[in-house]
Amino acid sequence: MTTLTIGTAAQAAGVNVETIRFYERRGLVAQPPKPKEGYREYSPATISRIRFIRRAQEIGFSLREIEELLSLRADPRADCGDVREKARAKLDVVDQKIAELKRVRAALNEVILACPGRGALRACSILETLEPSPGQPASRGTTPSQKRGHP
Repeated sequence: MTTLTIGTAAQAAGVNVETIRFYERRGLVAQPPKPKEGYREYSPATISRIRFIRRAQEIGFSLREIEELLSLRADPRADCGDVREKARAKLDVVDQKIAELKRVRAALNEVILACPGRGALRACSILETLEPSPGQPASRGTTPSQKRGHP
């Protein structure tokens, strides 16, 4: 069985050494025992696990969710449907974020279109839109159409 030092393991997994150490601290990757002399040695299975973690992160899973996936992977009673359920839940979150970003994009487009793009800063329609109206919560601005009385 081929083993690698942490630097070589990091290179093989496509991460840096600190990423491996972070995963070890989080309990996502077991830290190999340190021999009396020499360096800790990482197995190909550990490299594979690190790659799994990175790929799961790339498609949006949090480290907590990855821990759950790894637990499912190690559970002989787990079913592919369990993993599918986790992926479906993640997709729902992504869809909600996309919907929110579309709402933000539309609001930005509206304030940009309402702005003449020139004139005194004190009359800037974008800054006016961002200023809360009396009685309105400070965390939410209104769009130009809302200022005109439209939802």
